Amino acid sequence: MGKTARERTLPDNEAKAVTRNIRVSPQKLNLVAQLIRGKKVATALNDLQFSRKRIAVDVKKCLESAIANAENNHDLDVDDLIVAQAHVGKAMVMKRWSPRGRGRSGKILKPFSHLTIVVRQVEAKAA
Repeated sequence: MGKTARERTLPDNEAKAVTRNIRVSPQKLNLVAQLIRGKKVATALNDLQFSRKRIAVDVKKCLESAIANAENNHDLDVDDLIVAQAHVGKAMVMKRWSPRGRGRSGKILKPFSHLTIVVRQVEAKAA
């Protein structure tokens, strides 16, 4: 007597992973997401492994989750996967105040982000 399963929004050759509320601004996260868009997953993992950005660790974790979803839930071949989308969205913003000179206060914004990674299986080209 449970609910009926929701229809799948992605095609059969795609899988995705979502990481919510990452403590970094969307602009900084998008720089790292831009690094992996359209690449094969093995290349993208290597790029994230050796990236000097702090947030690359969280992006790599999300990409590995998308790969695991593709392999375990959707029976896709890991060697034929590419990063189809790496979408960054805004989340909440914590507002803080800092005392400034002459009795004033300065606003400090601490933004959070959402990251969605979609991997797609493409057929290997016969060489």
